[in-house]
Amino acid sequence: MSVSRTWSVVLSGLTGDLVEVEADLSNQIPGFSIIGLADKAVAEAQKRVQNACANSELALPRRHVTVNLSPANLPKRGTGLDVAVAIAAVATELALDAASLARTVHIGELGLDGRLRPVPGVLPAVVAAARAGFTQVVVPWANAAEAALVSEMHVCGAISLRDVARLHGLDVPCIDEAPVEAATSPQQEADAPELAEVIGQQDAVDALLVAAAGRHHVMMSGPPGAGKTMLARRLPGILPDLDDAAALHVAAVRSLAGMPVTALPRTPPFEAPHHTASAAALVGGGSRSAVPGAIARASGGVLFLDEAGEFGGHALNALRQPLERGVIEIHRAGFQATFPTRFQLLLATNPCPCGNYGVRGGACTCPSLAIRRYLGKLSGPLIDRVDMELHLPRVAVTAAADTDVVTTAAARDRVAAARDRAQRRLHGTGWATNSEATGEWLRSGPCAPGPAVRRPLDEALRRGALTIRGYDRVLRVAWSVADLAERDALTPADIGRALYLKRGVAE
Repeated sequence: MSVSRTWSVVLSGLTGDLVEVEADLSNQIPGFSIIGLADKAVAEAQKRVQNACANSELALPRRHVTVNLSPANLPKRGTGLDVAVAIAAVATELALDAASLARTVHIGELGLDGRLRPVPGVLPAVVAAARAGFTQVVVPWANAAEAALVSEMHVCGAISLRDVARLHGLDVPCIDEAPVEAATSPQQEADAPELAEVIGQQDAVDALLVAAAGRHHVMMSGPPGAGKTMLARRLPGILPDLDDAAALHVAAVRSLAGMPVTALPRTPPFEAPHHTASAAALVGGGSRSAVPGAIARASGGVLFLDEAGEFGGHALNALRQPLERGVIEIHRAGFQATFPTRFQLLLATNPCPCGNYGVRGGACTCPSLAIRRYLGKLSGPLIDRVDMELHLPRVAVTAAADTDVVTTAAARDRVAAARDRAQRRLHGTGWATNSEATGEWLRSGPCAPGPAVRRPLDEALRRGALTIRGYDRVLRVAWSVADLAERDALTPADIGRALYLKRGVAE
């Protein structure tokens, strides 16, 4: 045939767009050209395709081959179009099944020897193909397990271009070839650290359960060695397992970030970037394609910023909009991408650069200006978006002094029961946790507390101890306290506990 057609996918963030790949032969000077708003990586596919086809004994015709990527106004980036371009070009002269080509999506990069190399973002690309109604996809052998996570799609893991040609009915000899392995080995989920190992911080452990029950943001401050990092790393272990939809989303983000994916993760993700991370590393982006940052990779789980006072002020303030909206929009000159950012934020900071300010028995050597500069990086608008502030003292007891140790399994059961109670109360609203409820619904909805219960909150708002955003956040925390206590209505004690957890406001 003269004109052949098949399909591939280009990604903009987690959103995939189907691209029709057309190849045509013409009586011009022999050559190979790709049109359709292709970037440098796609344009270079010309040389990869020509050498891969020649080394696979699928030589291209000695005429001019024009490959069109449609829609022409959609920017095309990356090397994932190589296989579709190659098989469409081969089909212009060799006897491939046109119907099979038209119903198959091809994703993958070609090596010069004709083998298929893995590419990032295969999972969101296959999801996009399935949503568009396709049922068959060809991916590199190293990405086959990842693509198979989309249950409604028939996945063909190909080792070489020969395998792809045989799939579409071309009679080519079978050669035993070693597949290209993924650059990194699959990551296995590690067992969650045991919560019972935390000693001397029972009040902080109780507060961590409240945070887990409602997916509340938390800031922990205290001297070095108080247990801030230990507590933070135990939070994912007491959170409920991810459901299928959330696990697929987490796996798609990991795939787009270039991390190997072979199974749906069930443990919520935990991201802990170093304090030298830039705003771009947290938010994500890139000059040619959108790469998810730490806040996108933490969506559905926990983002932990240890030594928060050491982060740059610009990087910390970049969190404000994602915390409020739940999404991050990345705008660049050539593309726009949107990533979900439904993460639970944990901040840990020392009271001053040396860590001894206000600590009993500690000798702080920091000038007052250094302390103000250190804590000033945590701006008021950012702190106002934090639901709970925990002040951890230095541990002064031994393990033997703990009489009420909470294990990870027991904490997870309590959190799961509290979330079930919250879901029953929020049924029909579209929200799953207390942190998602709007302020208007909390204040005037069917479960709004009466004036007597709200009195401490109203007084804190009147004297300026709370903003209206903080007012709503205290209500959300109060509901999580009530859910853990198995109460169906808020009490003054729940409001008092939530006020204490928010900036230590007195009841």
